[in-house]
Amino acid sequence: MISMDTLPIKRELLPELLHQMWLIRYFDEKVDEFFAKGAIHGTTHLCVGQEATAAGACAVLQPKDKITSTHRGHGHCIAKGADVKRMMAELFGRETGYCKGKGGSMHIADLDLGNLGANGIVGGGIPIAVGSALTSKLKNLGYVTICFFGDGAANEGSFHESINLAAIWDLPVIFICENNQYGMSGSTKEMFRVKNISERGLGYGIPGVTIDGNDLFAVMKAVSEATERARVGDGPTLIEAKTYRWKGHSKSDAKKYRTREEEQEWRNRRDPIKRYTEQLIQEGILDEDRAEAVRKQAKEEIEEAVRFAEESPFPPLKSLEEDVFA
Repeated sequence: MISMDTLPIKRELLPELLHQMWLIRYFDEKVDEFFAKGAIHGTTHLCVGQEATAAGACAVLQPKDKITSTHRGHGHCIAKGADVKRMMAELFGRETGYCKGKGGSMHIADLDLGNLGANGIVGGGIPIAVGSALTSKLKNLGYVTICFFGDGAANEGSFHESINLAAIWDLPVIFICENNQYGMSGSTKEMFRVKNISERGLGYGIPGVTIDGNDLFAVMKAVSEATERARVGDGPTLIEAKTYRWKGHSKSDAKKYRTREEEQEWRNRRDPIKRYTEQLIQEGILDEDRAEAVRKQAKEEIEEAVRFAEESPFPPLKSLEEDVFA
């Protein structure tokens, strides 16, 4: 656990991160519920169990900094400050959503907050992040870009081409691989010869570090160090955050490739929210009553987001061909 004396953010902001992590969890659990009811269409990929990586990484960013996200991107959006009402409305296909109800789960973006968008293409956000970082360097804008991607994307060509370009040009970008142990239905142990995906940083001449992605303090420390390095012109860092998705790859995934015992181990002993709550109580930052109040507040905000989405109108038929570029 990181020392309270060397926190990369102010101590008084720590309870807000607990609130943010609960927002992420309750948002995706509510999406799971309404998808099962048929109220949400298309597909969706949930990040329940991975809350600490998004919250910890975005906590140390400056407002001007950017992120790129993935198909499993609801947590990244919330951690970067997105409005959960507009997010929920988007998934419900309503006009008040971020993409006016036309983009769905995998295309939410908020450029005003520096969220360059989720992406339905595996590895699709990696070259976008490098382009963002190149813009920052060429125009001397001083911002860094965090690129979130999963373990599966680390075997895509876009990963290798992008990380090489970022390395040789010393671009201000942080590559964060959320290794949740499985691709669509295969273990990372079967997909990689290296023990840690972060070892691939060595091949491109950049630092590679593996952290416990369910330890919010470890995430903040690693990302804070990487952003400081990027801001002074020392180039990118590859961070592998080892975590675990509680749900299936997508809604069609029966999870037959992993055991119930393994799932219970990660849920009971490695739950990032439970661990962080216990750390805050241990440090005297929160007591149990305050921690419970934070949880309840987040749950009510998600319930309010659902009400907002259900009461919002569908896009009118006349808007069918608006905002269509291809």
